[in-house]
Amino acid sequence: MTSEDRNRADARFNKAARAAHEARTGKTDRDAALKAVTDNMAKLKALRLAREAAEPPAAPKKTRAKAKKSGDKAPALADWLAGQQSGGRRT
Repeated sequence: MTSEDRNRADARFNKAARAAHEARTGKTDRDAALKAVTDNMAKLKALRLAREAAEPPAAPKKTRAKAKKSGDKAPALADWLAGQQSGGRRT
């Protein structure tokens, strides 16, 4: 084995070792960031639940139903289909 071959093998080995090390440190960084985000979410959820528990319950909202007029009926299906075909649709 020549010194050139040995240098190539060392460079290849060092490149693989460096990539493995960067992958481990990258994973550690991601894990730390994920833990920070998860902890922050838990803290915010606890604050929200405490705030909601301290507030009196809200009164239910009243909704008004729209009064339907007798003239607001939808067209019959056959009429609608005929209108679609006469309009150039082929369904």
